[in-house]
Amino acid sequence: MIWWLWVLGGLALLALELVTPGGLFALFFGVGALCVAPLAAIGVGEVWQWLAFTVVSLALLATLRNRLLERLERKPAAQVDGLVGEEAVLLEDVPAGGHGRAELRGVPWSARIASGIPLRAGQRCRVERVDGLVLWLRAE
Repeated sequence: MIWWLWVLGGLALLALELVTPGGLFALFFGVGALCVAPLAAIGVGEVWQWLAFTVVSLALLATLRNRLLERLERKPAAQVDGLVGEEAVLLEDVPAGGHGRAELRGVPWSARIASGIPLRAGQRCRVERVDGLVLWLRAE
């Protein structure tokens, strides 16, 4: 194959990786094609070009894909468990065992009372645990 076809193929595979969601497969084949382009430019036979493309691409895929995925893995911005122990302010009266609203870090949340004591609006409470989108609060 002509060397510039390997370059075009490699760039096309890299572009394909950019527009497809997350698998990180085309990236390694694109790099493999770009690595074979110099071999084609110096006149290496077509069979050896395809063999080199296959070996380089699969070797890169096997050795680098998992490391790249781990590195690119998105971490949550803030862990919900990090809210435990923080101070929240009740936005409304909450009867014992009832539901209400509380504000934490400027954001309103659904709230439940962890103890059997009813709480009043404006009262400051501590977050005892977080269950989904519900804060379990206890009086300070």
